[in-house]
Amino acid sequence: MENLEKLKTKLKSIEEMLKIELSALRISRATPALVENILVDYYGAKTPLKQLASISAPELRTLVIEPWDKNALSGIEKAIHASDLGLNPIVDKNLIRISIPQLTEERRNSLIKITGAKLEEIKIRCRAARDEAMKETGGLTEDEKFKAKESVQKLVDETNKNLEDLAKSKEREIKEI
Repeated sequence: MENLEKLKTKLKSIEEMLKIELSALRISRATPALVENILVDYYGAKTPLKQLASISAPELRTLVIEPWDKNALSGIEKAIHASDLGLNPIVDKNLIRISIPQLTEERRNSLIKITGAKLEEIKIRCRAARDEAMKETGGLTEDEKFKAKESVQKLVDETNKNLEDLAKSKEREIKEI
């Protein structure tokens, strides 16, 4: 069934979207995913940081950003300050160092709530994809529609389980550090 394959693809992309959003949540462990999508004003164009510099985590709580164009250094620093991550970049010659502070209990709880909110947003997209797939079953017999509905719901249920597992994993990670 053509629309079932289309739905599978859409649900996979929705799952990837949650992975990306959760990886951007700041926890106490340094990870390049934390800053790689920050938009930097680079010669008048908003450019993701990962396209302007190499980003590494040499230590558990330290990120090092080394721009390929040294003229981008101040723009990168400003973009990191302007982000809502609460990070304090330090320019060290031709690179930027960021120390990731330990999370407070209040911040952990806040991150867990944000994780839940992101999960709900993504589940809503899943339901919308399901509803769209169900609308495309026109022209089928009642039995075919019933089977299609079961197949679609099964896919959505599997995806929801995967999404919940991702969110639970992120919550454990937040609590653990």
